[in-house]
Amino acid sequence: MIDIQNQPDYRNIPINKVGIKGLKYPIKVLDKTTGLQSTVAQISMYVDLPHQCKGTHMSRFVEILHLFRTKVSLESLTNILEDMKEILGAESSHIEITFPYFIEKKSPVTSAKGLMDFTCSIFGSSNASHDTDIVLKVAVPVTSVCPCSKEISDFGAHNQRGEVLVSTRFEKFIWIEDIVNLVEKSASCDIFSVLKREDEKYVTEQAYNNPKFVEDIVRDVAKALIEDINITWFSVSAENFESIHNHSAYAYIEQHNS
Repeated sequence: MIDIQNQPDYRNIPINKVGIKGLKYPIKVLDKTTGLQSTVAQISMYVDLPHQCKGTHMSRFVEILHLFRTKVSLESLTNILEDMKEILGAESSHIEITFPYFIEKKSPVTSAKGLMDFTCSIFGSSNASHDTDIVLKVAVPVTSVCPCSKEISDFGAHNQRGEVLVSTRFEKFIWIEDIVNLVEKSASCDIFSVLKREDEKYVTEQAYNNPKFVEDIVRDVAKALIEDINITWFSVSAENFESIHNHSAYAYIEQHNS
C-alpha cells in the first residue's frame, strides 16, 4: 500500500514537535513507602520532523511506550527518548507524563488514615547530542491564613485553600514525598482527606497561629530548595483561591542553583 506520510514535502518548513497527545496509559512510579505505586497517566510524545518529510509514524509512539510498560524511572525515560529518536529518525524527542500520585496521611490528633492525591508531571526531552533534560512537577494543595486579616480583625481571619506548584531539575533521583513534605511545612497548615472533630480543631488553630501570604509560602519553599544541593534548578508558584475576593492571590519564583 502507498505510505502517504513517507512522501516528500516541498514547503521547506520543519516542524518542532509532532506526535501523540493525551494518551491514557497505566504506569508504575516509585513509592517511598511501598516501593511501587500503580496509577494511570496521561502521556504526550513528540519528535521533530525535518522539512523534507511529510509526516511521522504516529503508531510507533504507542509501540515504543508499550516496550517500556514497567515503572517510570530516570533510566526508562532516557531509553524511551533515545528510542523515539532512533525509530522515528528524529534529532529531538519529548515526553510528558501527568498522573495522580497517592500518599496516605494520618490526621494530626486522632491518626485517622486517608489517601491524598497529588497531581504530578514528568517532562523529558533529548537532543541530537543525546543530552537528556528531566523536570519533575508536583502540585500540592495547602491551607493559608491571611496575616493582614488576622492583624486587623477583632474576630478570626480569612483563610483559603491554595495550590503550590513546584518544578525541579536535579542531579540524582528525588522523591515526590519529599517535595510534598517540603511544601506542606511552608504553608499555614497542610490538608487532610479525613478529619475528626479533634483534628479539625487542631488544623484550624494551627493555621490561625501560622498565617502566610503567598509571598511567604513561595519564599519558604524556595529557601528549602536553594539549600538542597541536589536541586540544580527550580520554579515554585503559590496560588490562593481567595475566600473574600473573586480572584486569586499569586506569587512565583524561578532560580538556578549554582
